[in-house]
Amino acid sequence: MNRYAALYLVTLLVIIPLDFLFLGVVARDFLTSQVGNMLGEIKLAPAILFYLLYVAGVVIFVSGGPGATWQSTLLYGALFGFFCYATFDLTSLALLKHWSWPVAVVDIAWGAFVTAVSSTAGLLVADWVVPKM
Repeated sequence: MNRYAALYLVTLLVIIPLDFLFLGVVARDFLTSQVGNMLGEIKLAPAILFYLLYVAGVVIFVSGGPGATWQSTLLYGALFGFFCYATFDLTSLALLKHWSWPVAVVDIAWGAFVTAVSSTAGLLVADWVVPKM
C-alpha cells in the first residue's frame, strides 16, 4: 500500500466517526441551544466533499512530509485544525446572525483536537503499515 494512501485512509477513518460523535451526540444540545433553527439536515454531498478535501489538506500540510513524527504531527495537526476551523467560525460570526462566540470557541477547540488526533493516528498507522524508507 502507498504511504500517502495509508495516511489518507486512516486519517479519514478516524476523523469522520469522531466528528459525527461530537456533532451528533456530545455537542448536539449545545449547538441547538446556541444556533437553533440554523441547523438543518446534513447535506451528504457537501459533507463528503469537505472530509475528502480536509483530509487531503491534513496529509499535504501536516502528516505527509518525510520528516513527520508523531510529535510534529500532533502539534501541526492541532494548528491546522485551529486555523481551518477558526476561518469557518470567525467568518460565520461575521456573517451569520445567530452564530455565537461560545459556538465558535467550542468548534475551534474541537477542530484543533480532532485534527491533531486523526492526523497523528494516521501517521502512526502508516508508519506501522508502510514504514518510511
